[in-house]
Amino acid sequence: MEDRKLPDVVFKTRVRDESIGGPNPFRWQDKTTAAYFAGKRIAVFSLPGAFTPTCSSKQCPAYDALYADILKLGIDEVYCISVNDAFVMFQWAKNLGLKNVKFIPDGSGHFTRRMGMLINKEHLGFGYRSWRYSMIVKDGVIEKWFEEPGINDAGTDEDPYEVTDPETMITYLKSAA
Repeated sequence: MEDRKLPDVVFKTRVRDESIGGPNPFRWQDKTTAAYFAGKRIAVFSLPGAFTPTCSSKQCPAYDALYADILKLGIDEVYCISVNDAFVMFQWAKNLGLKNVKFIPDGSGHFTRRMGMLINKEHLGFGYRSWRYSMIVKDGVIEKWFEEPGINDAGTDEDPYEVTDPETMITYLKSAA
């Protein structure tokens, strides 16, 4: 996967807009892959879904806690991408109390599909979701790729979390410095 350009997709996001007023001062805003990644070095992790056990209790909190350490190693931002809509991603980050990691909604799974990481979890009632992976992206090109072993589709409930943790990413960043 290294040296591969990220797919050019449009992410359907919600952004705060105080001119709207009321209890829900947000508006829709399309953001492209380039808007997120052009001219930056980004740490990205992707996971099966919002409010799921490993994602909520381990992966997201760990990246948020080690955010400053990751940025010190030449990273501009840390993104979490999941096949969930903007409303769910917002509420999930709020529920977790995250302060640093930026959540990117891939509601229809277009980015995840084009990354080759869209898997079928219908047997759990989830529909299509992302396999767990992480990467370092420099100016829209994958510099380093980490993927959990045993990518699987429908029929199994394996959800490994061995190589997409922030500690593995930090080890790589230190060795690449």
